[in-house]
Amino acid sequence: MPKIFMEKITIWGMRLITYLIIGIIGYILWDIVRNGLPAISWSFIFTQPSHGGSAGGIFPAIIGTLCLIAGTIAVALPLGVAAAIYLSEYAQQNQFTQMVRLAIVTLAGVPSIVFGLFGLGLFVLFFKFGTSILAGNLTLACMILPTIIVASEESLRSVPQGFREGSLALGASKWQTIYKNVLPYSLPGMLTGSILGIGRAAGETAPILLTAAAFFPAPAAAFDLRPGDVLPYHLYILATQHPDMALVRPWPMAPPWF
Repeated sequence: MPKIFMEKITIWGMRLITYLIIGIIGYILWDIVRNGLPAISWSFIFTQPSHGGSAGGIFPAIIGTLCLIAGTIAVALPLGVAAAIYLSEYAQQNQFTQMVRLAIVTLAGVPSIVFGLFGLGLFVLFFKFGTSILAGNLTLACMILPTIIVASEESLRSVPQGFREGSLALGASKWQTIYKNVLPYSLPGMLTGSILGIGRAAGETAPILLTAAAFFPAPAAAFDLRPGDVLPYHLYILATQHPDMALVRPWPMAPPWF
């Protein structure tokens, strides 16, 4: 009897925590929609910013974000899926591959500012791409590549081994087995991990700040060698460096004793 009672308490406790988290997220979304929806208009979306960003729209930032995401997907998605297929289907399962997997999982938890400094040193300075959309694409691709590899490999492992053995027994090659019998069933999980990684890349500010961003101009292509405005950087500038931010944030930037 006490055991059943404790199980019920545990279940109700987890249920209350779940409801609390859902309620907090719902309130945040409702507050964003309630305060932000009246400010959305066609002119705000499709016009250029003016007066240092305090007026006008965000059209260059939208174009820059789309170009940045497109370039990141074009670089990271094929490499991540190919690496996951090799580690799961072709590589020998030994100590070396375990060390590679450990390194990939470790890289997935590295803060974005570290990838930003890495992209600044490698792509901006060493390869001399300069502050450009191309350097930002490559930096963000390196940042989300571990996430895509881990998610894709776990999705490939979830496919039953019998699918592979049956296809090979019928005379199919290794690649035909992977392409026809494994990938179709692992594709939903791979897409989920890829979307999560791409969403993280689209919202990061630190790597973009160091490698790709400039206030106002819109890039012309996904691999442009010029900098461009993107939404995270645009919000960062308006929140921290705008001349009128004292009207929004009247308290001092640092304590008086600092």
